[in-house]
Amino acid sequence: MQEDRIENGPGADMESDSVMAESHPQATNGERVVEPENALPEMTLAELPELPRAACAKAGWAKLLPVQARAMPYILAGRNLMVQSHTGSGKTGAFLLPILQRIDMAKKGCQALVLVPTRELASQVSREAELLGGELGLRTAVVYGGVGYGPQLDAFRGGAQLVVGTPGRILDHLLKGTLILDDLRIFVFDEADRMLSMGFYPDMKRVQQFLPQRPINGCMFSATFPSFVIRLAAEFLRKPEFLSLSQDHVHVTQTEHVYYVVPGMQRERSLVRIIEMENPVSAIIFCNMKSTVHFVSVVLKRFGYDADELSSDLAQGAREKVMARVRKGTLRFLVATDVAARGIDIPDLSHVFQYEPPEDPELYIHRAGRTGRVGASGTAITLVAGMEQFALKSIARSFNITDLKEKTVPTDEDVEGIVAQRVVASLEAELRSRDSLEKERMRRFIPLGRSLAEAEEESPLIAMLLDEYYQRTLQAAPLSPLGEADAAEEEPAALTVEPAPAGRPLSEGQKKRPRRRPGRDRGRERKGNPA
Repeated sequence: MQEDRIENGPGADMESDSVMAESHPQATNGERVVEPENALPEMTLAELPELPRAACAKAGWAKLLPVQARAMPYILAGRNLMVQSHTGSGKTGAFLLPILQRIDMAKKGCQALVLVPTRELASQVSREAELLGGELGLRTAVVYGGVGYGPQLDAFRGGAQLVVGTPGRILDHLLKGTLILDDLRIFVFDEADRMLSMGFYPDMKRVQQFLPQRPINGCMFSATFPSFVIRLAAEFLRKPEFLSLSQDHVHVTQTEHVYYVVPGMQRERSLVRIIEMENPVSAIIFCNMKSTVHFVSVVLKRFGYDADELSSDLAQGAREKVMARVRKGTLRFLVATDVAARGIDIPDLSHVFQYEPPEDPELYIHRAGRTGRVGASGTAITLVAGMEQFALKSIARSFNITDLKEKTVPTDEDVEGIVAQRVVASLEAELRSRDSLEKERMRRFIPLGRSLAEAEEESPLIAMLLDEYYQRTLQAAPLSPLGEADAAEEEPAALTVEPAPAGRPLSEGQKKRPRRRPGRDRGRERKGNPA
């Protein structure tokens, strides 16, 4: 089967522009679809190859969902694909069924790798893989941080053919030589936009160094395709093609319109929770009043965010400092009134937050239009209290915004869960970067850490240390794909991936492999890769 390849290095000729140019809309069963120029017909359950068809029968699936019927022909044909699809649309089956067809069930070892942003999603994907392929002989390993290595190592020793996991823990196993990708055939990025919001980009780039130097089929699934996700596709997939069959996102240039009904007296706390869950690269937060701008800016700063304000009350010197950061693209959150933000353009603006609906309906369009520019998608989020939601819906009707969605404000438990996963991922990444002497030095604190964890009354000490670490390391904008020039200037040297010349493997100096003691783990050395 003819396969395109995942490039083992950044660039892949930066195909994102061609992806957009080659895509075109169609209408199918009342639903508009965007798919590649050389489109393939959608597939029915009866047209599936024998193994995936048997898997559907065992799972009790009577028919394919739209994303499965549309995406699977491309993946089965080995075409690299970017798929825009929301959680719950059936995308997991869209890549698991082709994986069943593409791997060799008689051969042990990782042949398919699926990267996901959270442990919950990793578990969900592995459960569906077991449902579809368990009785057909598919061996699956689920891999994520915050838990012991034992069951994961057992799954690798058992010959897992499909590995599903978060980038950080996958990288741990690659560095230790407990996971080898020499037999990899297909590589999937699931919820790529969320992986970037979790701060996994550096780990994803280091995982890329361990990919074999031969053609590998790759696909990427994402609910939205902001510009930084499009660049991510260009870094990992060669000539990726774009497919979307979401009625409310028919092409990547559209903006997602979302609103949250919040308690009127806790609007600022709701904003913080939403920001924690969304974790945008950069955003403008619009307020109607100058006093509200100052209040929101102070709240965000107190919570540790890189935020600043802009209003007509600001002194000229302070205004120029804020504007200088805006022009450089180094300010993550700008809180402003509509008048103060007029004419300002923030690079890679993924989100617009409206702390309250605008008093003038036309301002909604001006605010929302700040994101989703230059062929990328974005998100416009509005906080409403009480009767404000009816005013917002009236604005949506006036401007024919048919995809306005209501979402539930995240709970404290939701925020605690996502923050915990970010902290674990960041701590594991920092641990990987430490040398043997630093690790020896830190071992003296292991007994203290254990005793603090076991004593309930000492838990505030641990919470204080973790909070300080989180504020120091994770409240900055998450690392995301940059332009080549920016990447050279801004990426830490330890995370930079050196591109290999076309058709040639990386040298040993480029691979950042772990140091090994003489005579140890020789069996884990990678084989030479064909050009």
